[in-house]
Amino acid sequence: MGRGKLRIYLGAAPGVGKTYAMLSEAHRRIERGTDCVVAFVEHHNRPRTEVMLHGLEEIPRRELAYRDTTFSEMDVDAVLARHPEVALVDELPHTNIPGSRNAKRWQDIEELLAAGIDVISTVNIQHLESLGDIVESITGVRQQETVPDEVVRRADQIELVDMSPPALRRRMAHGNIYKPDKVDAALSNYFRPGNLTALRELALLWLADRVDAYLQEYRSEHRVSAIWGSRERIVVGLTGGPEGRTLIRRAARLAEKGAGGEVLALYISRSDGLTSASPKELAQQRTLVEDLGGTFHQVVGENVPVALLDFARGVNATQIVLGVSRRKGWQYVFGPGVGSTVARDSGPDLDVHLITHDEAGKGRGLPVNRGARLGRARIVGGWLAGIGGPLLLTWLLSSVAPEVGLANDMLLYLSLTVAAALLGGLLPALASAAVGSLLLNWYFTPPVHTFTIADPKNIVAIAIFVAVAVSVASVVDLAARRTHQAARLRAESEILSFLAGNVLRGETSLEALLERVRETFGMESAALLERAGDVEPWTCAGSVGPRPCQNPEDADVDVPVGDHMALALSGRVLPAEDRRVLAAFAAQAAVVLDRRRLREEADQARALAEGNRIRTALLAAVSHDLRTPLAGIKAAVSSLRSEDVAWSDEDQAELLAGIEDGADRLDNLVGNLLDMSRLQTGTVTPLIREADLDEVVPMALGGVPEDTVELDIPETLPMVAVDPGLLERAVGNLVENAVKYSPEGTPVLVKASAIADRVEIRVVDRGPGVPDEAKNRIFEPFQRYGDAPRGAGVGLGLAVARGFTEALGGTLSAEDTPGGGLTMVLSLQLAPASDLAPVEGSTYSPAP
Repeated sequence: MGRGKLRIYLGAAPGVGKTYAMLSEAHRRIERGTDCVVAFVEHHNRPRTEVMLHGLEEIPRRELAYRDTTFSEMDVDAVLARHPEVALVDELPHTNIPGSRNAKRWQDIEELLAAGIDVISTVNIQHLESLGDIVESITGVRQQETVPDEVVRRADQIELVDMSPPALRRRMAHGNIYKPDKVDAALSNYFRPGNLTALRELALLWLADRVDAYLQEYRSEHRVSAIWGSRERIVVGLTGGPEGRTLIRRAARLAEKGAGGEVLALYISRSDGLTSASPKELAQQRTLVEDLGGTFHQVVGENVPVALLDFARGVNATQIVLGVSRRKGWQYVFGPGVGSTVARDSGPDLDVHLITHDEAGKGRGLPVNRGARLGRARIVGGWLAGIGGPLLLTWLLSSVAPEVGLANDMLLYLSLTVAAALLGGLLPALASAAVGSLLLNWYFTPPVHTFTIADPKNIVAIAIFVAVAVSVASVVDLAARRTHQAARLRAESEILSFLAGNVLRGETSLEALLERVRETFGMESAALLERAGDVEPWTCAGSVGPRPCQNPEDADVDVPVGDHMALALSGRVLPAEDRRVLAAFAAQAAVVLDRRRLREEADQARALAEGNRIRTALLAAVSHDLRTPLAGIKAAVSSLRSEDVAWSDEDQAELLAGIEDGADRLDNLVGNLLDMSRLQTGTVTPLIREADLDEVVPMALGGVPEDTVELDIPETLPMVAVDPGLLERAVGNLVENAVKYSPEGTPVLVKASAIADRVEIRVVDRGPGVPDEAKNRIFEPFQRYGDAPRGAGVGLGLAVARGFTEALGGTLSAEDTPGGGLTMVLSLQLAPASDLAPVEGSTYSPAP
């Protein structure tokens, strides 16, 4: 029995119609005679989705008791016993109730697939594990229930259920997704147009990457070498020269003309160590291409056109962008150039663009870092010129021009020796001199066809020929080595200048510097190791690349930095001459690490200084507000103790009420001061436990008159994970602030609702409201918006409320109240038990 197939309906947000599409597919398959059952489908009380269940066989669910509540889960054993052809299993990322067969629903689905049952399931893009951080940054909500990306990628078929943000919001407003009492909160939070647009883009991009992976897999399996232009992929060939920035911008404009265009900048370095381009220029070009949404790549290759075309075909590129050659006209005698060669060999699938630039025709200058070896092609050419050249020349002189003369023959053989030295170095030139002298003696020195030389002058001539050939070969080889050394020193000086500039500017991070080391020397990984003492174990302060070394002894190359730090590289053994530059990199890495730690210490010192500033401002700001209630209390007490005045019962009651009111104001003020001090010093340690909002929130209303607040806290809300004391103080401050600014006779509404994996408390007033530019400023300490009287406080209530909310892992924000006023939205995470499944009768949906 083979493995079943998995089909997934992927949505960008709750309510786009994944479950509806899954049920529609089930009806189609049943009409074709397929045995299809509903293993688990959650309709979330949506009428249209519920109607689609009619006519489908449903496997009874398994009931599980957990914390005095009964939950229903998919009965895996029942589905396996029924063994249908196709099973519908909704909400792939769902977390099962403790005591279930598996911890996650996708693990249940794996069992069904292993049993040969095809499965159709659903998932939203925000539940993919790799996108958790991105979704949280967009929506402000951390998804508690996630599914590994690999589970979704392994699906045999993924279908996107798409809907535009305006259409989804209309569906929400019509009550097709959540109940009417949840619509306003949903539309103003998770279902904002910006959130939905960003989530939709995430879903489209993720699915496009998956489709691209399918295409690459198919091409690999079927050995398709031809380029398929499914989308524009533009490779930019960089030389490290200043024209690279022009090429990158041009490629980016080309990519914008095609939907989903992608830019890949490529630099091809030699295989013998240091790159031949300016590291600073390459770093700027890397930053530019990444800013434009592209990627930077560096590969090693001796033959630039071949390496460029291999890379382009490997990534299924459709276009190549190259700059017009910087070579001068006479330099084309050495070959057609990279651009012409790539255009000639690209074939019909690749378009090659040659872009003009300011550096065209100005010359390339001396090659930088050609390497210690001349390359296989150069060496082979040198030996062919040194051995084959004299043989060919001998045949030509013997058959075509036998009467040229011995002197001219020697000059021709000498020219071949020089050519061999230029191409292959010293050894081919020496071989050419030896072979040439023997051929001269045998074929052109009388008596011919014998090594005997009759004329002593010819002996001298041949000896001079050998000496000159050896001398020329030595000089040419020495010049080549000196050129190589100069080029290498030039490259080293550019790298050292780049490092010195980074030291002065403090720009490069440790990881970026290690990545520069890895790319510059063509290594597999690089790591900066350190230890506290001579016998302490090594720890990794930073690393890049796969499988970084954990000990200097395990590295292919290690450079010590002081007594307790080392730069460890793996990949290949570097020549000794590279260690000088590598030592500079190691020293710079140590400086970067020290700078990072100093920056962290500076941030801590800055935080302490900010705390001191807050405390100083606090004392200065509350000097009047502390004295005002104290003065009132003292005046009332002095009046009551006065024996000269006979106070009536009404007067005594009024004075006592003034004392009580002043004491309450003083207690509230001192409480906020102490809370703010605790928040600034980081001493707030919440004791998180499960709590019901209908028990905590009413306790926070003790400081306001009863008729000023309208409370709407459903008993069916799921429990939240909070510190009840801190939550009570936070809600109390929000309510007191709302009552203070609300018109007389208009109560403040305090309502709570469950949305996705959180619960929101909304404190709604009908006061003057706050402009958008001031909505964040009102949460700062000592901020009082508007014309509130001085005795109303020092502006710490909202700052304390936000501080306590964030300590609980929640968020606090301000929104406009429809019709005028301000709404404070306090969002809290659900308790772990509530994350697992909805409470019976609630409107909470754990996996929308």
